[in-house]
Amino acid sequence: MTQNALDRIQTIELLDERLRWLSSWTIHNANHVRESRDGLKVGGHQASCASISTIMAALYFHALGPNDKVAVKPHAGPVLHAIHYLLGNQSREQLQNFRGLGGAQSYPSRTKDRIPVDFSTGSVGLGVAITAFASLVQDYLIAHGGLAEGDAGRMIALMGDAELDEGNIYECLIEAYKHQVRNCWWVVDYNRQSLDATTADRMFRRFDDIFETCGWRVVTLKYGKLQQAAFREPGGEALRDWIETTPNVEFAALTYQGGAAWRARLLADLGGVPGMADLLAARDDAALARLMTNLGGHCAECLVEAFDACQDDVPTLFIAYTVKGYGLPFAGHKDNHAGLMNPAQIEGFRDQLGIAPGAEWEPWAGLGENAAAAARALAEASPLVRAKRGRAASVDVPALATPEGAEQSTQAAFGKILLDLAKGGSEFARRIVTTSPDVTVSTNLGAWVNQRGLFRRQELEDVFLKARIPSAQKWGGSSAGQHIELGIAENNLFLMLAALGLAGDIFGERLIPVGTVYDPFIARGLDALNYACYQDARFMLVATPSGVTLGPEGGAHQSINPPLIAMGQPGLTHYEPAFVDELAVLMQHGFALMQQPDGESVYLRLSTRVIDQVAREGADWAADAVKGGYWLKKPGAGAQAAIVYMGALAPEALAAWDAMAEDMPGLGLLAITSPDLLHRDWSAAEARRWTDGARTPAHVETLLSVLPQGAGLVTLLDGAPAALSWLGGVRGQRVVPLGTDRFGQTGDLPDLYRAYRLDVDAVVEAMAGLIA
Repeated sequence: MTQNALDRIQTIELLDERLRWLSSWTIHNANHVRESRDGLKVGGHQASCASISTIMAALYFHALGPNDKVAVKPHAGPVLHAIHYLLGNQSREQLQNFRGLGGAQSYPSRTKDRIPVDFSTGSVGLGVAITAFASLVQDYLIAHGGLAEGDAGRMIALMGDAELDEGNIYECLIEAYKHQVRNCWWVVDYNRQSLDATTADRMFRRFDDIFETCGWRVVTLKYGKLQQAAFREPGGEALRDWIETTPNVEFAALTYQGGAAWRARLLADLGGVPGMADLLAARDDAALARLMTNLGGHCAECLVEAFDACQDDVPTLFIAYTVKGYGLPFAGHKDNHAGLMNPAQIEGFRDQLGIAPGAEWEPWAGLGENAAAAARALAEASPLVRAKRGRAASVDVPALATPEGAEQSTQAAFGKILLDLAKGGSEFARRIVTTSPDVTVSTNLGAWVNQRGLFRRQELEDVFLKARIPSAQKWGGSSAGQHIELGIAENNLFLMLAALGLAGDIFGERLIPVGTVYDPFIARGLDALNYACYQDARFMLVATPSGVTLGPEGGAHQSINPPLIAMGQPGLTHYEPAFVDELAVLMQHGFALMQQPDGESVYLRLSTRVIDQVAREGADWAADAVKGGYWLKKPGAGAQAAIVYMGALAPEALAAWDAMAEDMPGLGLLAITSPDLLHRDWSAAEARRWTDGARTPAHVETLLSVLPQGAGLVTLLDGAPAALSWLGGVRGQRVVPLGTDRFGQTGDLPDLYRAYRLDVDAVVEAMAGLIA
């Protein structure tokens, strides 16, 4: 190794110490120094930070390129903040307010932290998997001319070994293999301790097997340079074999107990091995402890060599052995996950580093002038000294025509609208990317794919087409394709949508992602959906079919609670159109909303039910439909009641209105397109009364104000009745809610609607109960 290389390694080691100190001090300050007004433990993860600090020092101050993007394991958030503090991207005030309102977040957050964060993390496993999908998005952009091949970066995940227990990791791994993912590194902080326990020893080599089978290169960094040198001494091979066979839990306990315990145990087990006594005698207890914990993940030289050796685009898993709590008083202790150093311990750590009292926040405190200059220079040379990337420019949404036809379903109309876009040559259509978890055909994306093709990095021939076998699906794959077909794993769908929806922020090139899924199976990927919304990814989710209206398909495919899920999901606007002209208006609005700086993602809940379309007089209804609801039949003077419906049950609501209109003059018929928006707007209006000192009526209040407070409402939807039953609380009006609150079953629509009280008779009976 040259002197320059050796000097660089030593500087990285100094930066490692800085990161370990600053992360520990940030957490300590939040828990022991800053005033606590509520008596709650602030928390933080000093042990988890210490276990990965060397890895992050080697990565951020040596290996990262200007276009690389990193998902940092959640509990290492303070280390990331410390890195940006050294880079000048983070302020002291933010660190002092760690886990406080407006301060540095507990876990890396794209939307809430002020430092550049490539991917939010928090729900373990998801931050790892999104990097593989981001790699696929990068390849998509390269293939479509949105990114030069030379500007490609690595998508890197820093992960705790406990994250390897998350099932979504392996769903992602399989999908990544199908799509020949490249330029992806996953670095495992393999400290073999989770929150509750020590990792099972039998997992050794299993991870290697799994990843190698899926085409990944596996690089294991188990021993640091100190250990490697000791293994070359007499007795060293026996020491290596002993470490290899020592259970993880025993290694952890000895680490906590320290050098004397190591010495006693090694003498007891290996004292008779030639050379062992001299090997141990050559080191005092402190040096022996350093030797035994000098694992690959704490050796800057090993890490630099490993990273430098993997400069191609092969996906790589680095398994870096570490000690949880490395360098801290509770290193190796099984309870150290949420452990915090007490004031005496943090003072001891500070003194060990030569940091003077009162200089705890100084970036280079305790370093000599030359060492500080070298560390500062290496930090300033980092390509990460950059500001947050701004959003990519928006793309004009062309006018979306309403599909023609007196009888249509919203699902079929969705396919027709996309087909019209596919046939056109707009810039907007060029930026649409569709994806689906093996339900492309059954969610009416097939025609779009026929026009725009599957995306594949290598050509994929349509064998059926070549053989002239008749098929409605003509699915050739090429680098020009605009549909990414996924296997049937909903977590992957939402992670794919998240990565596509962040393309503008991550790569500077906007895409318009549209994903389809069966409505009931939103719940299967709900954590990933929430994760996508949390980091402000923008996409359109089309969930169809929905409700018991699916009919003979059966209960497992009949959704109940997605409208309630949508009402409780920040960052996602839910629409459930009944008619296809509503769908066209809402898709047009949704595509624009996805691109607005203060916009969000859109969820369309559609149906396969073919219904008669309504005749319109003018387009005044459209603006209200975008807001969440409009009067299909406005109440007349003196009206005492209204039917309120949503989605596929519009025909039952209309038929019930026709049946009662003569006996109930002025009866209203209110179409709800988004209970989510109505409720959100109502809640915000209530809050403004106290925050702004004024209160503008919410849209739902305006809608219901045409009825007296004593009026009655019968609400109807193919879903959980609670999605609309709250309407009675807006103005104190009485409500009888109709909907689905039991698992569905097979049957035709007349039988199912009767059994679940969704038919015309149920609406009439509910209204009669209100009047009585």
